[in-house]
Amino acid sequence: MLSERQQLILRMIIEDYVHSAEPVGSRTISKRSEVTLSPATIRNEMADLEEMGYLEQPHTSAGRIPSQKGYRFYVDHLIHPLRLTQEELFQLKKTYVDKMDAMERVVQQTAQILSSLTNYTALVLGPHVQEVKLKHVQLVPLSDRTAVAIIVTDTGHVENRKVTLPEGITADEISNFVAILNHKMTDVPLHQVKVKLYNEIMGELNRYINQYEGVMSLLDQIVQIEQDDKVYLGGTTKILNQPEFRDIDKLRPLLDMLETNQTVLQLLNVQSSPGIQVRIGLENDMEQLKNCSVITATYQIDGKAAGTIGVLGPTRMEYGRVIGVMDHLTVLLSELLTRLHK
Repeated sequence: MLSERQQLILRMIIEDYVHSAEPVGSRTISKRSEVTLSPATIRNEMADLEEMGYLEQPHTSAGRIPSQKGYRFYVDHLIHPLRLTQEELFQLKKTYVDKMDAMERVVQQTAQILSSLTNYTALVLGPHVQEVKLKHVQLVPLSDRTAVAIIVTDTGHVENRKVTLPEGITADEISNFVAILNHKMTDVPLHQVKVKLYNEIMGELNRYINQYEGVMSLLDQIVQIEQDDKVYLGGTTKILNQPEFRDIDKLRPLLDMLETNQTVLQLLNVQSSPGIQVRIGLENDMEQLKNCSVITATYQIDGKAAGTIGVLGPTRMEYGRVIGVMDHLTVLLSELLTRLHK
């Protein structure tokens, strides 16, 4: 464990480097009001911290910068998450109240809000498809054998899909089928609709519809919703504002990664436990992120984990600020999505 003096010096070097992006020297630290140590003493401690792997010395500079081990110690032991001001909290809540009235729009807008509050790139994984429930179905016939199915889910997602109608089905049978579906299956998870129809209202379908097998085939077409989890990005270009990524060779693989949905999903799906998780540099197990940190947290619907929000930035990140923002945001997002879900 580091001594109190070493912890103080490490914390100040990290805080100064986060804001300046320049190596920090002993004279800079000695000028801080809370420091009573001489530059020579600070230099000795910095040398010890470097030897222990908490600091690094760029070859062209006398100053030091934090190593990934140094950031890890800072996040685990020294950080104090910053509290949002009352004005920031007011604006955050007001944004949700004013602009959002459906789950999908809430989640999509969250990526922009999170990026705006942290000034880094935000990643948001939408509610898992298993949670998506049917709200309303409409069938608009185009010809004797084709129609457009309009499916609305509780996330606010609206999908139009061209479907094939069973041969010989009448307009009244289509109308009866849609009426039964909307009356009996509202708020049923999409992946359970077919099973529930078989188990609970098969007799009712048989009474009103002769083309039972054909109708079940039609149902398969209707509830075949997109199974890919949705990922929303906010502030993708903000990575360009960081001095570390002015080198195009460092930037290109990172931007390529953000354009690949599966890679971003992999990044967000590692969140295996509640609370906020911080992964620094190569802790992310991706070569593209060796100079980046990723902070993630889960949000809930009805008390169950439903999705993930994350922030991607350089290892020289304002950890306290980001953790404080995500702390508040996950609570607000969980409360709002739970209300919309009911």
